[in-house]
Amino acid sequence: MTAIELIHGDCVEGMGRLRAGSVDLVVTSPPYNLDIKYGKYADRKTTGEYLNWAGAWARQIRRVLKANGSFFLNLGAAPSNPLLPHRLAVELAEIFVLQNTFHWIKSISVQTPDSQSLSVGHFKPLNSERYVTDCHEYLFHFTKTGDVKLRRLAVGVPYADKSNIARWGHTGGRDLRCRGNTWFVPYQTIRDRRTQRPHPATFPVALAEMCIKVHPMPRHGTMLDPFVGLGHAALAAQNCGVKKFLGFDIDAGYLARAREMLGRQGAVGAAMKSTKRLR
Repeated sequence: MTAIELIHGDCVEGMGRLRAGSVDLVVTSPPYNLDIKYGKYADRKTTGEYLNWAGAWARQIRRVLKANGSFFLNLGAAPSNPLLPHRLAVELAEIFVLQNTFHWIKSISVQTPDSQSLSVGHFKPLNSERYVTDCHEYLFHFTKTGDVKLRRLAVGVPYADKSNIARWGHTGGRDLRCRGNTWFVPYQTIRDRRTQRPHPATFPVALAEMCIKVHPMPRHGTMLDPFVGLGHAALAAQNCGVKKFLGFDIDAGYLARAREMLGRQGAVGAAMKSTKRLR
């Protein structure tokens, strides 16, 4: 049973009220500064303003994160601004250690052994003579020390060549290997964004679930999403049996939809608290 607390307010101020070292896991996706049309947030800062703001919330995340905690940061880019995720990662590397870089694959095309082309997943098509369609986003794994142990096989996959099970001693006889840092997690298709997913930049629940599974979460652990939006990280926490979840957002409308979604899914303990608004 997951205790879910959704808090209406600025995450920097809200995290400032949390006890230092009280959070085991952070999974979040902040605004990308790509002029995305959010409900309450103006996503068009200068690069300097954006990086300074990111430093403010990242320092609060470091303060509340336990010494062996993990911080998974999902970032995308626009074809016209491909350096944005890397600039932010470099900025946050002054605060954290970048321990792993994962690639969230939304769509992929491969050639099968019989020379057939196979495409799976979903993506937003791009009509351009200069850029190709972007089918992935970054998932940066930050920690305080760089040596946090992970449960790699919690998201493992079977061996394609079963002879490797006996050939390699580290398998322990199990048909399970590390998935690696490319995580194929397609979006669920929708017909009407306004009614089904009224947020312009959500990540799939399954992506957050994989972050929870790969990090060794303690039995009474706490998970945090400073930009909780429609509550996909909260639902992932509930699905994975996380003991406590905290989420912040400045948009009361998004939080209301999150509570509706969590209620439909049977999440318990969801609460709305008021704090000072960012705007």
